Amino acid sequence: MKKVIIAASLFLMFNFANAQTIKLGHINSAELLQLLPEVKAADSTLQAYQKTLEDQNTSMLAEYKEKTDDYTNNSKNWTDAVKEVKGQEVQDLQNRIQTFQQSAQEKLSNKKEEIYTPILKKAEDAIKAVAKANGYTYVFDTSAGAVVYAEDGDDLLPLVKKQLNLK
Repeated sequence: MKKVIIAASLFLMFNFANAQTIKLGHINSAELLQLLPEVKAADSTLQAYQKTLEDQNTSMLAEYKEKTDDYTNNSKNWTDAVKEVKGQEVQDLQNRIQTFQQSAQEKLSNKKEEIYTPILKKAEDAIKAVAKANGYTYVFDTSAGAVVYAEDGDDLLPLVKKQLNLK
């Protein structure tokens, strides 16, 4: 009984697929994104943000080195109470550095998402508009490796570039 239902389902799917005209296209979205002027500006903004985080990290590491050098060079002359306070300062700074580094990674990731989301949406909307206007049933992204063979499809990059007024 199951074989009959499966066979009937396959028969209906193939008949439905043959009744519709399926038009396939493909685009390399990575190539498209490199053409958008917004990406260059976003890259610059993200690099500047990353530089500020790196500068802060460098400053904290320099302070840590200064405190550890001070502790190493002078601890033999300190009382136990001073050693304990200075040692705790070094430990606290080390913890702050670790927390900052983890936070910086998260902040950088959030900033990247914030900056690139509107750009990706613009590209996606343009691809959808071109696909709809030209009657494409499916569009595959070749930059994602989703297509092994794409000769029978149409490359939409020229049409999307035209939609976005890119050269």
